[in-house]
Amino acid sequence: MAFPEPKPRPPELPQKRLKTLDCAQGAVRAVRFNVDGNYCLTCGSDKTLKLWNPLRGTLLRTYSGHGYEVLDAAGSFDNSNLCSGGGDKAVVLWDVASGQVVRKFRGHAGKVSTVQFNEEATVILSGSIDSSIRCWDCRSRRPEPVQTLDEARDGVSSVKVSDHEVLAGSVDGRVRRYDLRMGQLFSDYVGSPITCTCFSRDGQCTLVSSLDSTLRLLDKDTGELLGEYKGHKNQEYKLDCCLSERDTHVVSCSEDGKVFFWDLVEGALALALPVGCGVVQSLAYHPTEPCLLTAMGGSVQCWREEAYEAEDGAG
Repeated sequence: MAFPEPKPRPPELPQKRLKTLDCAQGAVRAVRFNVDGNYCLTCGSDKTLKLWNPLRGTLLRTYSGHGYEVLDAAGSFDNSNLCSGGGDKAVVLWDVASGQVVRKFRGHAGKVSTVQFNEEATVILSGSIDSSIRCWDCRSRRPEPVQTLDEARDGVSSVKVSDHEVLAGSVDGRVRRYDLRMGQLFSDYVGSPITCTCFSRDGQCTLVSSLDSTLRLLDKDTGELLGEYKGHKNQEYKLDCCLSERDTHVVSCSEDGKVFFWDLVEGALALALPVGCGVVQSLAYHPTEPCLLTAMGGSVQCWREEAYEAEDGAG
């Protein structure tokens, strides 16, 4: 006789503040986990990029080489490289261990607001307020992009990459999905300027936030609206949104100093987490655990579930 499967634990939300990192790099424009969630990157208005162990609160390395504020960054699948984009219109490929600039790609006509590696970390995709997405070959010495996606009619605010797709949100109010296997472009009109897009972890849905203070969950294949989430404030800033580590909750920054969590299926507000006085500029959700990073002003806050006990030396 087979035993019944144990009931999965109910999802826990990160609402206990473990650490505050004083990043000392001006305003933190973005905070990003690396691929396994052990480290994070902070992008500073002082032109630097910093690598941290967020649970310990330790700074591991500072990367200097941008000519203006750093607006986004990402780590490669093997943790050997970083990419970043900024107000200097440049896309930079870094060596993690040495802290050195490997390549600096120039070609955008405006600030670079979003960067991502492809899965193999052979290509960097960068989105800019110049309305284009450019694809840069990390291994080539060519100065020009290998491909430019210029369907957007206004600035590109968000780019995400899966193994065969590129998801892009634009200020023109459209979310575009490029299927690289099929060579097809799918477009959904939201109507309000899009600030952030992301795939659900199961790859079936896309989450879109826009400047009408609304998040929308869309069926990736049909574009059908599956859910709307409201209550937060997002009317002027490019703010991050994401799904929790098990796709149970929709998570968003807000201009009123909180992070909002909604039940994905019910659409009901589950938690409004007070972070501080000001705009929660950026957030990052751990890939496998209920752990959240938030950025406000010059600091980053690390949050865990209430039951979490820090290990010796990590608290």
